[in-house]
Amino acid sequence: MKKLLSLAFAMCLPALTGCLIHTRKVPQPKMPSVVLSADAQQLVSNINKQYDSIQTLNATVDFQATVGGEKKGKITDYTSIRGYILLRKPEMLRVLGMLPVISTRAFDLASDGNTFKLWIPHENKAIVGTNAVTKPSTNALENMRPYIFFDSLLIHSIGPDDLLSLTTDTKTITDPKRKQLLVQPEYNLNVFRRDSQNSNLLIPVRIIHVDRTTLLPNGEDIYDKDGNIQTQAIYGPYQSFGSLRFPGTITIKRPLEEYQIVITFQKVTINLPLPDDQFQLKIPEGTKTQNLQ
Repeated sequence: MKKLLSLAFAMCLPALTGCLIHTRKVPQPKMPSVVLSADAQQLVSNINKQYDSIQTLNATVDFQATVGGEKKGKITDYTSIRGYILLRKPEMLRVLGMLPVISTRAFDLASDGNTFKLWIPHENKAIVGTNAVTKPSTNALENMRPYIFFDSLLIHSIGPDDLLSLTTDTKTITDPKRKQLLVQPEYNLNVFRRDSQNSNLLIPVRIIHVDRTTLLPNGEDIYDKDGNIQTQAIYGPYQSFGSLRFPGTITIKRPLEEYQIVITFQKVTINLPLPDDQFQLKIPEGTKTQNLQ
């Protein structure tokens, strides 16, 4: 009897599988023609060399901001505006945004690395404060400090006391021109420091993502003191600005505060003299001033 049941089941199996299984084709991502290899020290050398080669940066850009997400229950996209970025090491920064059509200032931000001033002319408002947020605001954009730009525009050098690990990963991305799926192999250069209270504990500082088809960084995740990703910088395809290879876009994401800023670079010049007065902002008398901590 058991043999008969087994035989009957075997005879029915092809019919059952034909009804219960459905096969469909899926797009196959294209593999890159070249995948480069490097060890951790080579990647560190490349990153430090790029950072050390830039002392000042002067850029004409477009800004596009988005605020919101799952926690807020809505997403607000702001109109793209033209702007300018001035940067001088170690921490001098000036970011200027222009209103569309009329080309007057939408905002003007200046920082010396310790304090900052932000002037919003059309609201007759100014915000001044320290670069570090000690009392977070419910308004996500009020928590935006100059160091977020500075940390994202340039990948800071890796010091001799930093602890490293190197892993590999692959991502599937879409070619925006051909609409084709591409496999993007990358290195993840993990940077740690030792906990001051427990030398056996490693604290994550950042992860630098390096495209293995070019050995150029395509992103960086920066962690806060609690191990949360505080800032994500995503570097778009590199372009040539004179002799400089620099990302055509930099997307700055702040996942905890649910906002992002996409910076599209139209012109980039490095190592021109930028005197102190380029980073000084005088707030007009009569402007309502808010002090942030």
